[in-house]
Parts: sequence; structure tokens; C-alpha cells
Amino acid sequence: EIIRHDVTFPLYVEVDEIYNLACPASPVHYQHDPVQTTKTSVHGAINMLGLAKRLNAKIFQASTSEVYGDPEVHPQPESYWGKVNSIGIRSCYDEGKRCAETLFFDYYRQHNLKIKVARIFNTYGPRMHPNDGRVISNFIVQALMGNDITVYGDGSQTRSFCYVDDLIEGIITFMDSEDSFVGPLNFGNPQELSIIKIAHEIIKLTSSKSKIVHKELPEDDPTQRQPDISLAKKKLNWTPDVELKQGLTKTIGYFENLFDI
Repeated sequence: EIIRHDVTFPLYVEVDEIYNLACPASPVHYQHDPVQTTKTSVHGAINMLGLAKRLNAKIFQASTSEVYGDPEVHPQPESYWGKVNSIGIRSCYDEGKRCAETLFFDYYRQHNLKIKVARIFNTYGPRMHPNDGRVISNFIVQALMGNDITVYGDGSQTRSFCYVDDLIEGIITFMDSEDSFVGPLNFGNPQELSIIKIAHEIIKLTSSKSKIVHKELPEDDPTQRQPDISLAKKKLNWTPDVELKQGLTKTIGYFENLFDI
């Protein structure tokens, strides 16, 4: 059953498990209405935790690698507390997710709630929105349309991209694991690549004639991002299987069908 609902308001349903993934994850979208973004993460967490408490249901929180901010530790393990600007233009998302983690662990300690908290690193794959605003979907759409490919800064900043199928397998395995293992747990692909290298790879895979143009780096844009997935390997025997080229080819195929190219 599909229900359209705003998680900033209480929800009254009967369920066995809750997966709380509510929140725009693209900077373009979460900065469009930063107050609502914070409400979605914080009020949404309160409402979903309240529902889980009433039903004694296990609840999953989709946290983010952005809780690490612009990291001073590389790669980022779950034990790293992060370096986040609490008053920057990205803080509605970063601090909203950090506060949600706080709420989850307080409910766990105070009410003995069954929780699972995952810190999700950059994810991509088919069915992304063409105007999603994230790196891979942006580059693919621009390449297929023959438009300039927009790289912010010199493109030396790095990201680690995980194919969506790998992520979902990890989340479900995590939810099915023993209740005493609550996280936080990193999910992502530890293969670290520069943004400029990804742009060139997408141009190559799409046989595009697009040119790369550079624009000013946005405020508080992290310079590095790479997950330490040692804990996921140890506890869940989880590692991502889909190589970047394979995942990009599938994602490009989706957008080619979407645009009838």
C-alpha cells in the first residue's frame, strides 16, 4: 500500500519494520528549502521513532557520509566524529542527519528501541531523476544532450560511488542482522576517484562530444570522501560487487531509454 505523507507530521499505521529514508540528498534540492530539510531529518526522525516505539518495530535510519563533513581522517571510519560547519549552506542536511543519529541512539538507550543506523556514501544507478543535481546523473544527462559538462573547482576533489543494488543488499542484510548490532555502519564503495576522472569516463562511455567547463567550487564542498567499510565486511560479510564502469553503463542505458536516444 502506498501512502503519500509528510514525515514532519505524525504517521499512524501498523507496520513490522520501518526504513526511514525521507530527505532530499542532493545539494541542489536540500538547499532549496533548508528549513524544511532540517525539519524532515529532525521532526521526521522524532515521528518515525515514536511510531517504532508504539509498535515495538525495528527501525532503519538512512544517515549519510555527510556527517563526516570535510574530513581530516581518510578514509572515514565510523569512529570518526567529523568536521562539520554548523552554520554553512550544507548544514541543514549535515547537521539534520547528525541530529537524527543522536535521536536514534537516545531512543535506543532510553527506550530499548531496535535501531539500525547506516551512513550511506554516494550512491548512483538507474531511475535517478534527470534533474537530481548529483554528480553522476548530471554528467550523464549533460553528455547525452551534448551540453558542456560542469565540474566545480578543478575536479581534484574525490568521491566514492556505490551502485544502488549493492547498497540495497547491504541495507537489507543489516536489518536482518542481530538486534545488538545497531551501527552506525558505513555503506559505500571504497574505490576513490576524482570528479574530473569520472567526467572523462562518462564522456568516453557515452561517446559524447561534450566539453568540460569549470565553475567555482561551492561552499563547504568536501575535498575527500572514501568509506572505511571494514566493519560492514566483518559484521555482515558485505562488500560492493558492481564495478564503476559496469554501473555507469547500466545507468547510461537507463537515461538513453528515458530520453529515447
